[in-house]
Amino acid sequence: MKHPSFAIGQHSPGDHPLSRLQRGGTLLGFCVGLLLGLALSLLVALYVTRVQAPFVARDVTRDPAEDVRETERNIGWNPNAALGTGAPVAPISTVPASAAPATPPAPLATPAPAAPTAAADPLGDLARAQLDQARANAANAANAANAASDAPERAATTARPVIFYVQAGAFANPEEAQTQRAKLVLMGQNASISEREQAGRTVHRVRLGPFDQQAAAEAVRDQLQAQGLDATLVHVQR
Repeated sequence: MKHPSFAIGQHSPGDHPLSRLQRGGTLLGFCVGLLLGLALSLLVALYVTRVQAPFVARDVTRDPAEDVRETERNIGWNPNAALGTGAPVAPISTVPASAAPATPPAPLATPAPAAPTAAADPLGDLARAQLDQARANAANAANAANAASDAPERAATTARPVIFYVQAGAFANPEEAQTQRAKLVLMGQNASISEREQAGRTVHRVRLGPFDQQAAAEAVRDQLQAQGLDATLVHVQR
């Protein structure tokens, strides 16, 4: 059996004008709904942005005293107290940074230059000390001998006129006598060197004078002793 075929000029069920009209209406309705939704969303957005938020007081000014009280309440507030950490929080300082005194930086300490150290020479120091002591002993012995030799002259001063000398040392070495005289010259004293035979050897005496008055000679002697020199008063017959 042959299936019936559509005649030329007839439409298939899918190409019926009613079906095309329904599809066109559905698409148009979708577009119209989309446009209406966009317009409605735009209107809602404009309304929300222009209308003020509810529960907000208008034209309300905050009292400055209230701000001060709130700041005082917040001093020492610990935001971690509710967490139970136990870590202390330093209170917030209300002193402005400009009011804090500026501490100038401490100057850098400059290291002092090391003093040059001289090489230790204990043997040389000991030898020099012994030599100085020996010279001092010899000078004292010479002064004592001179004083003993001049004792008869001092004993006869009451009967005969005398002159006075200040003796600043007696040395067996003439160079030491010259050195002692140079020291006295630097101190402003005019000294002379005289020689005398004593115990078979020549002694070089360093003396200042002569002085006619005993008081003047004693003053010079005291001045030399104050400056660390051994000096004795000597009486000599005119």
